[in-house]
Amino acid sequence: MDTYGIIGYPLSHSFSPGFFNKKFADEGIDAVYESYLLKDVSELASLLLLPHLRGLNVTIPYKESVIQYLDEIDSSAQAVGAINCIDIRKGRTKGYNTDIIGFEQSLLPKLQPHHSNALILGTGGAAKAVAYVLDKLSITYRKVSRSNEPNVVSYDDLSPQLIAAHTLIINTTPLGMYPDIYSFPPIPYNAITTDHLLYDLVYNPAETRFLTLGKANGATVKNGLEMLHLQAEASWQIWTGNYNPTV
Repeated sequence: MDTYGIIGYPLSHSFSPGFFNKKFADEGIDAVYESYLLKDVSELASLLLLPHLRGLNVTIPYKESVIQYLDEIDSSAQAVGAINCIDIRKGRTKGYNTDIIGFEQSLLPKLQPHHSNALILGTGGAAKAVAYVLDKLSITYRKVSRSNEPNVVSYDDLSPQLIAAHTLIINTTPLGMYPDIYSFPPIPYNAITTDHLLYDLVYNPAETRFLTLGKANGATVKNGLEMLHLQAEASWQIWTGNYNPTV
């Protein structure tokens, strides 16, 4: 039986096993999708030796560190520097980033002409996919982080004026994700207006504190559930050889 799965740490929040196992059952596919909780990315080397393994999804915190274990990387994933899907065939591995497709296709219906400046909260693998899409859409952006990194704004330096000037704010951090549902990015929410669009890559809970606080000030909000479904479908297209990226 062909086996697929997801790697990450932790994995209690993952929707992927339920999504793919239902897909296999509905379509009569003789396959199974497992969760592989890896405490260290080095455990991937032995996992890849499983004889029936055909594909993996990759989540926090391994989207960047898995690259060293792959034989090949898709060009867009190479540009992003992060992987969330691994295709395994004939003993070779190839990495892709389907977050790119998922994020762009779910963001576009919400975008307005005034959403020309963005803040990306976080600097990890998901943030890199978001930045790739914003570059493609000619939306300027600044990244925000707690850590002291070059060309990155600290949360302490986020003034109301900076929030007002950036009407698209995207949370790529796990803040607010179940079970830590009361956490949220520390930005000046009182500067949020009806011109703002707040997008949270977190999908569980459906409305994070980040989105609730933004909505209270009139912002348009969107969670990451549609992005999740879109990237999962793109992963399946890769594994079945039907991948035709539009980004």
